[in-house]
Amino acid sequence: MGLTPIDIYNKEFSRVLRGYSEDEVDEFLDEVMEEFEKLYKENLDMKDALTALKEQMDSYKTMEATLKETLVTAQQTADEVIATGQKKADLIIEQAEDRANRIIEEANREVIMLKKEYEEIKRQMQIFKGRFKTLLTTQLEMLDAEKIDLNEED
Repeated sequence: MGLTPIDIYNKEFSRVLRGYSEDEVDEFLDEVMEEFEKLYKENLDMKDALTALKEQMDSYKTMEATLKETLVTAQQTADEVIATGQKKADLIIEQAEDRANRIIEEANREVIMLKKEYEEIKRQMQIFKGRFKTLLTTQLEMLDAEKIDLNEED
């Protein structure tokens, strides 16, 4: 383990005959201890701050991962919604086309039926005209024949 301010404060030096002045050494050691204590506390504070920042960074990384997952999920959901919408649109178009085709087919059948009816009515009209013309001709001939008979009787 490293040197602590208490270690500096409690350090005792052995005495020698021609050593340094005890008061000066004690005074210097006190200054060193005070400076070392400041640096030691600052170092502890910085370690705490670093730990807090690491925790915050881990929290942000977790948040980032969650956001990425959320974005991927949102994109997948959007893709699914678009695909589902496209399928529904395709189905609606297909149903509309089928219905339109059925309506057209029914209309074509009706047109064909109406044409047949028209042709039948036209044919019957020709027959009627022919018969009526024959009837009128016959009636005129009969009238002419009676006129002749009437003229002969006079």
